Amino acid sequence: MSNSNPRKLIVAISGASGAIYGVELLRQIALRDDIESHLVVSASGYLTAATELGIDRPSLEALADVHHSDRNVGACIASGSFETTAMVIAPCSMKTLGNIANGIGGSLMARAADVVLKERRRLVLVARETPLNLAHLRNMASVTEMGGIVYPPVPAFYSAPADIETMVRETVGRVLSLCHVDNTLYAPWEGISQKQT
Repeated sequence: MSNSNPRKLIVAISGASGAIYGVELLRQIALRDDIESHLVVSASGYLTAATELGIDRPSLEALADVHHSDRNVGACIASGSFETTAMVIAPCSMKTLGNIANGIGGSLMARAADVVLKERRRLVLVARETPLNLAHLRNMASVTEMGGIVYPPVPAFYSAPADIETMVRETVGRVLSLCHVDNTLYAPWEGISQKQT
């Protein structure tokens, strides 16, 4: 990384289905020299990434500038004095969501999210579950009331995506935009032209 003072963005991968979102986010950040990625992956996150993408732990960790053990609650990202731009949990399991919503910081992932919220920084949770029960909905409401953003990875079919990879990149692009990171991974909606109506 050539930038001497890059912005720091935490990327977390929990055990929910959808590891591709976190991996693509890391790949997009790696193309830039103005952002330093800090990765934390739960034990089940490593398992899901291996199952869904065939990516092993060393290969996954190599995508980030810095990686932290989820058990290391003393890591730099566990402190508000370590200034970060944002944190994205992609995918975010309902267990992780519940821990964050209730202030349970037993893992580095949950503790880092708690820090991001208390410091009034941007937290984006790419929540993966369906259908949702009342506990899920209440936890989503709690996190939203605390200032977090719950972003289920719902594809935008109006853009006529050609394949899954395009849908994933569009979601990652919109998540980056929520973190105030400019990108060209998706086309902003400009309305329906009169010719189409």
